[in-house]
Amino acid sequence: MLLIQLLILGGNGFVGSHVCKEAIDRGLAVASLSRSGRSSIQEPWASRVSWHQGDLLSTDSWKDALNGVTSVISCVGGFGSNSHMYKINGTANINAIRAAAEEGVKRFVYISAADFGVVNYLLQGYYEGKRAAETELLTRYTYGGVILRPGFIYGTRRVGSMKLPLGVIGSPMEMVLQHAKPLSQVPLVGPLFTPPVNVTAVAKVAVRAATDPVFPPGIIDVHGIIRYSQQKSV
Repeated sequence: MLLIQLLILGGNGFVGSHVCKEAIDRGLAVASLSRSGRSSIQEPWASRVSWHQGDLLSTDSWKDALNGVTSVISCVGGFGSNSHMYKINGTANINAIRAAAEEGVKRFVYISAADFGVVNYLLQGYYEGKRAAETELLTRYTYGGVILRPGFIYGTRRVGSMKLPLGVIGSPMEMVLQHAKPLSQVPLVGPLFTPPVNVTAVAKVAVRAATDPVFPPGIIDVHGIIRYSQQKSV
């Protein structure tokens, strides 16, 4: 029985598609909003998602997707120039949080990122955007806002009909290490001890946080994500 209308922002992405699948598997009514619209994934669950096309940086193009929604999960984020990263990770999510609050959406889950020391400075726009969105969420959703901060995320990504096994993806430190050889001389011992987490675990906790009224609000770090993912679903 479909009881909750859950809107997933960025449902076409690596994490977002797993969140969509997890929500569908739990029997929820699920919609997704992304710039590309309908997913190319050819699996039965994908046909049960209501796919919307829209750009969070242009509020007039997507607000209708909030009609009837009780919970939102945002998986929106990306890399690029500092200004681009701030817009995608910060401004786009802030727009979504404000619109959802104005529409009376009860719960909002934001998939953010763990701190990685020196990487925070190298990807300044990325982290400033993430933290600005977090601040907005904690302000607007004192009791119904949840922030997940995974580090390394691994799993399988579908591209059309193909499954691509991925080691680590979505981690800002991984992105930097691929392009900045000088970092080999920088001590990164602390960040390297951040445990990796499977994308299915992130999806499981995100859906639970969005639908369980007693799930605690606030920031959940990678250790919390792992712990909650191992608990039985309510």
